[in-house]
Amino acid sequence: MGHSAPVWDHKAAVELTKDWNGIDQIVLRNPQGASARVSLHGGQVTSWRSDRGEELLFTSNKVEFSSLWQSLSLQKQCGEEFLYVSHRSLQPFLLQFGNCGSLEQHGFARNKIWTIDKKPPPLHPNDSLGKSFVDLVLKPSEEDLKCWPHSFEYRLRVSLAADGKLTLISRIRNINGKPFSFSFAYHTYLSVSDISEVRIEGLETLDYLDNLCQRERFTEQGDAITFESEVDRLYLSSPNVIAVLDHERKRTYVIRKEGLPDVVVWNPWEKKSRAMSDFGDEEYKQMLCVNGAAIQKPITLKPGEEWTGRLELTAVPSSFCSEGLGSPLQ
Repeated sequence: MGHSAPVWDHKAAVELTKDWNGIDQIVLRNPQGASARVSLHGGQVTSWRSDRGEELLFTSNKVEFSSLWQSLSLQKQCGEEFLYVSHRSLQPFLLQFGNCGSLEQHGFARNKIWTIDKKPPPLHPNDSLGKSFVDLVLKPSEEDLKCWPHSFEYRLRVSLAADGKLTLISRIRNINGKPFSFSFAYHTYLSVSDISEVRIEGLETLDYLDNLCQRERFTEQGDAITFESEVDRLYLSSPNVIAVLDHERKRTYVIRKEGLPDVVVWNPWEKKSRAMSDFGDEEYKQMLCVNGAAIQKPITLKPGEEWTGRLELTAVPSSFCSEGLGSPLQ
């Protein structure tokens, strides 16, 4: 007599715990043993581990939070008001293009305590089926509104699929009485074996703005992006799928995105690493920041409108190549 396969309890795969600072965090697991940790401090994904227990996100030994983070920053520029969101390690964030008094460099959302959203507006069933996930929400406080007088709801879903795929879906809704604009990026700090052995495929022939040359515009000439010195670039009108190949580990990170036309590529290299207090002198060798973003053209929301941005990360064996980059998000 046959036996039916056990049914995996998705709710049991989501655990609410506390980190070493006593801050609430959510641990997501899948049946194969992969996991992700999401802190309510900043809505940060602080860990993403494979089914072998390998950490896939970079975390500096000198900072409390890293990996994937998100933050909101608010600012006025040339008489126009902008809302900015951002992620680190794996986190969405609103970028700021200048100074706004006491606002942090990457915005205030990454320093806020987010709330678990128990009744979020529905997403597509495929974004829940067979996945462990958590929904978070951030709304501006009275103090936030004093600096940036626009009401918004920022919802974030983080999910872990059976195959280990990590997905972040950000939804920003304007619940204010007038339009506002923002720029957005996911700060994704990937763990790599040796930056000199890493290449990015999928950004060939694209135009980019080089932050090391006063944002001068260039065209990518190589067959792939490799690293021999500091890189800080914004690639424009990028495809929705790119790959980061780590030859030494024989691993490829496949990055799929929606609503995010730009890609930031950053590695500080040796000189800048030594100048940063929250970064180890040699840690640039083990990390690469590749951010899906909407920066060149800010997003504008009218009252009641909502914007959605999506990022999917998968770690696969390096037999994967750029010929397979055309596959859609699922």
